[in-house]
Amino acid sequence: MAGFDWFWKAMGQGSSRNQKRSHKIVAAAADHTERFRQCSDDELRAAVATTIGPTGLQDPAGFLAILGIAAERTLGFTPYPPQAQGTLRLLEGDVIHMATGEGKTLVGAMAATGYALMGKRVHAITVNDYLAQRDAAWMRPLVEFFGLTVGAIAEKLTPAERREVYRCNIVYGPVNEIGFDVLRDQLIVRREDTVQTPADVAIVDEADSVLVDEALVPLVLAGSQPGRAPQGKITQLVKKLKLGEDFTTDDERRNVFLTEQGANKVEQALGIESLYNDEHVGTTLVQVNLALHAQELLLRDVHYLVRDGKVALIDASKGRVADLQRWPDGLQAAVEAKEGIAVTEGGRILDTITLQALLGRYPVVCGMTGTAKEATDQLREFYNLQVSVIERNHPLQRFDEQDRVYATMDAKKLAIIDEIRRVHATGQPVLVGTQDVAESEELAAALAEYDIAVNVLNAKNDAEEARIIAEAGDVGRVTVSTQMAGRGTDIKLGGADEADHDQVAAVGGLCVIGTGRHRSSRLDNQLRGRAGRQGDPGKSVFFVSLEDDMVAAGGAGEEVNATPDQFGFIDSKRIRDFIEHCQRVTEGQLLEIHSQTWKYNKLISDQRVIIDKRRAEILDTDAALTALGARAPQRLAQLEETVAPEVLAQAAREILLYHLDQGWSDHLALLDDVRESIHLRAIARETPLDEFHRIAVTEFKALADTAMEAAVDTFSTVLIDNDGAHLDEAGLARPSATWTYMVNDNPLSSNGNFVKKAVRVMFGRNNEN
Repeated sequence: MAGFDWFWKAMGQGSSRNQKRSHKIVAAAADHTERFRQCSDDELRAAVATTIGPTGLQDPAGFLAILGIAAERTLGFTPYPPQAQGTLRLLEGDVIHMATGEGKTLVGAMAATGYALMGKRVHAITVNDYLAQRDAAWMRPLVEFFGLTVGAIAEKLTPAERREVYRCNIVYGPVNEIGFDVLRDQLIVRREDTVQTPADVAIVDEADSVLVDEALVPLVLAGSQPGRAPQGKITQLVKKLKLGEDFTTDDERRNVFLTEQGANKVEQALGIESLYNDEHVGTTLVQVNLALHAQELLLRDVHYLVRDGKVALIDASKGRVADLQRWPDGLQAAVEAKEGIAVTEGGRILDTITLQALLGRYPVVCGMTGTAKEATDQLREFYNLQVSVIERNHPLQRFDEQDRVYATMDAKKLAIIDEIRRVHATGQPVLVGTQDVAESEELAAALAEYDIAVNVLNAKNDAEEARIIAEAGDVGRVTVSTQMAGRGTDIKLGGADEADHDQVAAVGGLCVIGTGRHRSSRLDNQLRGRAGRQGDPGKSVFFVSLEDDMVAAGGAGEEVNATPDQFGFIDSKRIRDFIEHCQRVTEGQLLEIHSQTWKYNKLISDQRVIIDKRRAEILDTDAALTALGARAPQRLAQLEETVAPEVLAQAAREILLYHLDQGWSDHLALLDDVRESIHLRAIARETPLDEFHRIAVTEFKALADTAMEAAVDTFSTVLIDNDGAHLDEAGLARPSATWTYMVNDNPLSSNGNFVKKAVRVMFGRNNEN
């Protein structure tokens, strides 16, 4: 690796040079500001043209000055120099790292307005409907000052309303809704039914979450045709299997494996000869593995909730219910069967696209987040994006204490309760970040025994998020939250109105306590970032035990000597370094999973581009009629005598598009089945990824020919008159209803790592500091 040092140094030097240049431009913008402040509104708008050249900004300092004055006049905010620098870096295509409370919303709006003034259509991508509508309404005066239009996409909008919004210069929208509109536009049979107007720029809020954490989450458009549900008998059967005897799991608890004894039990109970013969390996064995996974690895109130008779997934990185998300159909149904609730049919997948592929459709992608720096490698590898760190407007006053490490989980829990009681007694507000819903409720119950009133924020009461967060910085407040409080929140000292700001600041500001390290340091830093807003005082500390999941996964195979005191506390720099090492390992595991999954999805994304181009050609030309007529000339001649030319051309489009879309849907279903069993290829000493590519390429080559053959047959036989092609009467109706959802990261997918032995912790007498 040493030979590549020059490359990484060059990357760093390039970033440093850009930052130095940005500082000079921002300083120059300050000099321009007084001159432009003398201008009337009309003069200010006219001055924009003098700062933009044919290839982009020719006077970036003047451009920033004009944007800043416009923000001052329309919104009442005078941008700080760091906000001006952030705007500039967005306009130059970077992902910016800005701390919590530093005004990213205004920065994003100024950059969006800047791009729009350069003639580009902008999608400002958010993580939910609420933020999209809030930010569009909040920043509307700035956008409209320059004669530009702005709108927001929301789930409840009709196609006609969406079409109108997408025509705006700047469109705020949740990433999933924008993606679903892309998918729906891939099913139209008339060009005028298109909803989206293509955009040139995507500005992504919470960029590391969208571009990294959720990048490979597939958005799915499904049809009303029935899907596959698991057999109830298998669900009951696996409940009787015993861990360690009939099945095992890997240390990361991502995969479950039947033992020979377990396989024999299942075979006997089902009355079959072998789970591994051709008849059962792709059906019964898959069902058993799904049921086992649901039973052993997916935990209620950790990975999902049961609410109103339905399974609701929990987004681990946010701690919220993952609206519209479900696991792949078989696994979703297995969890529902496990909980004894109605099993939902998955429906036929008509089309799918990952968030990474969705963002790849934009010529320019940039973004902002408070934890971009930690995702630098992923952003560079998967998007070729550079991260720019924007300095704070006020120096950070938060004190980040070193981790407090304990030998056991029980000792850690007692220490956390003692620390909360101690801090609470001073009047200092406390925000406790827990790993899951179950832990948050357990901790709140324990604190209640000491008569400490606790606000609990988790996926079960997310509707109260705004109220709970608004109160979290008040005097003596104790808030226990999952990772919900880690993103998109701004906790003000002294309560929502900051009435008691000085009193809270005097006792140390907000105290953030983490009940464990996450597998990604970015999630830890998001939680830390709740304290120390805009130069306020604050404190953060994380409690870790050697029995934590992150330590077990990251330290697998390693032996650790540690000497705890009578309370289980381990005061050892070597052990704290070991914890850091474990987290780096788990981050590496997540990156490897991302990399492997990306390799599978990349080929599908490339194939979908080909399908998109073929669909566009069919929609925008008479290629369908030409192709079908060339293969069925007599039928064409017959129809031309009785059917109007434009009706006949549209009939040909609908026929060919029906079979092309059907073929693509079948192709996706086939590849989904192949993915579920591809790891078995390793048994035959074949490389799973290579085999997947071979199958995907071979099947895709046949897709177009098969679709064309079926279309010719339909063209030759279906009734076509001046009302068009009567496909419904021929049993070729498109789904009467479509619905959308997001598929959670498939826990069954192999990450390519070997199974490791669990970390061994040896408690000795020698305390090594």
